[in-house]
Amino acid sequence: MKEHFDIGSFIVIVITFVLFIFALFAKGFTHDLLLEAGVFLVSVKLILMAYKNSMASKELLSELKAIKEKLEIDHC
Repeated sequence: MKEHFDIGSFIVIVITFVLFIFALFAKGFTHDLLLEAGVFLVSVKLILMAYKNSMASKELLSELKAIKEKLEIDHC
């Protein structure tokens, strides 16, 4: 789990889920449930987008390191 999410993202997921469950019991199964579900899904989507961005950055960094190594080898 640690390789996929940092501690901050995991805490946000847990807090958002706990608040969603609390709102579910406080408000009941009314039309407000759709609003609460929407807020929960937006939070999860933002965290997943941050994860994908992090993975893309790591991949780009490794490609840049490989290019740098090739340039250093060719230069010597």
